[in-house]
Formats: sequence, structure tokens, C-alpha cells
Amino acid sequence: MRMIRKLLDAIYLGAGVLAAVCLVAILIIIVVQMVARWTGTVFPGAASYAGYAMAGASFLAFANALNRGAHIRVSILLNALSAGPKRLLEIWCFGLAAAIACYFTYYAYWFVFWSWKFKEVSQDQDATLLWMPQSVMVVGGAILSIALIDNLVSVIFKGNHRITRDLVDQSFGE
Repeated sequence: MRMIRKLLDAIYLGAGVLAAVCLVAILIIIVVQMVARWTGTVFPGAASYAGYAMAGASFLAFANALNRGAHIRVSILLNALSAGPKRLLEIWCFGLAAAIACYFTYYAYWFVFWSWKFKEVSQDQDATLLWMPQSVMVVGGAILSIALIDNLVSVIFKGNHRITRDLVDQSFGE
């Protein structure tokens, strides 16, 4: 069981690192595009590549952000409830979120499949095969689905979720 936990945590962290790499790629693309304009050359498809990296950064970061408490959760209601109803509400919320994420991932897969089958290309100058950047959406959605199911199972069997909070110390010089 510890090996599965380490594997899942490594997947979440790896996806978060890849999301950060996508953010750095956006920066590099923008800088290269600026240099290209200054020198009078053209960087075909720069806006598309930056868009693909933005989508990659978003979808790959979902699971890592969830487990680090970066997603918005309405905890006012949860904090007002006693342990029993709170657990039932968390099971409901994680179950519903996992079902929606799995539904999204399923249909995103078929979206990518048909893009691959029909060899759809970007309408920009780069003419990128669209299934390649769209695949990141499926991978990120699948990792988020796994993270939500992981938290759901944790709430059901252990009574608490795996979401941590990165709190900033509020004691300014005390």
C-alpha cells in the first residue's frame, strides 16, 4: 500500500513539475517572439504554442493543486458541521467531483481520438496536429480523476481527505 501511495504522490508531483515547465515554456516562447519581432524575423505559430503550453500548465497542475489545498473549497459549511454529516458531505463532494472529472476525461479522450483519426491540424501557420496538444488535456484530466478518487477513498476508509494546506506564518516578528 505504501508503494501505491508513493507512486500516486510521485504522479501528482510530476504533473505539477510538468505544469511549471509549461509556464517556463510560455515565458521562453514570448521572449523568443519578442526577439523575433525586434530582429524583423517571424516565429510562426508562437501564439498557438503559447496557448498549448497554457492549456498544459492548467490541466497538469489540477491534481497537484488539489492535494496542496490550492483549489477553492467552501469550508464554512464543512466547519459548521459535526463529524458525521461533515464526512457524508465530503464523500458526496469528492464523489460528484470524481464523477465529473471521469466524465470529462472520457469525452476528452474521444475528442483527441477523432482529432487523431481525421488528422486535424491547427489553422495557424504552424499546422500542428491537434491531437498532440489536446492529449495533455486527457492526461491532466485523468490525473485529476485519480486524485479525486484517491481523496474519496481516503475519506470513506480513513475518515479524512489528503488535502494539505500550505499556510503562511502570520506572526510578523512576534
